[in-house]
Amino acid sequence: MCLHGTLGSEKQVTEAASLTAPAQKKSFKLTLLATLFLLLLIFGEHLSRNSLLPTLAPRVDGSSNSFSVGAFQLLQRIDTKLCQALGCIERTVSDFAAWQITSSATLSPENSRDGLKSLKNQSLLQVEIQNRLAIAVLPPTLEISLTDAEESDIKSLQFTPQEWLPSSWQEQHADFLKTGVPSGEILQVELPITLPISAAGYRVRVLYPYSPSSFHYSPFILIRK
Repeated sequence: MCLHGTLGSEKQVTEAASLTAPAQKKSFKLTLLATLFLLLLIFGEHLSRNSLLPTLAPRVDGSSNSFSVGAFQLLQRIDTKLCQALGCIERTVSDFAAWQITSSATLSPENSRDGLKSLKNQSLLQVEIQNRLAIAVLPPTLEISLTDAEESDIKSLQFTPQEWLPSSWQEQHADFLKTGVPSGEILQVELPITLPISAAGYRVRVLYPYSPSSFHYSPFILIRK
């Protein structure tokens, strides 16, 4: 009497193969789904880039953590590659949160040495303003509100970007109304102002004329005379 095990071995191989095939199919499906999901994310980013990038942009003034800054830089590199391959419509954003006065605004009378010799109370407003977002932002309008001793507004002055941006900077950035102010750019601004006699303080804020709201930069500041 003789027994042979060949048939049993073939059966085990067949069973193993039948178990491996579904696992391979499942792995392939998961890989395919992950690839499709990644493609959807990439094309979704490309289609919504003009609203997504400003929302995700961190601050470059040191207030954002290094991980978010690094992740956004990676996203920008991917976005640049996509724009080179698929084309993009660039739309520079208007964002109040981008702007910050990096040092206190000062308003100094120019005729303080002359006393009563000059009838006009000419002063010079000096402001250092920075775009602290990691993307370019359209320059806003600067508004100076002059107030009396009771902090009531007595005069409001508005300066368009063409009026308050330094001439030398405008020459270097001829298309700034389209391309905006670069990320991290710090601007030194000097604006001549005629002060009313009753002026005791001032506030500085930014506004975009076609926006329903504005973002205040500074609280009430006393004019030093």
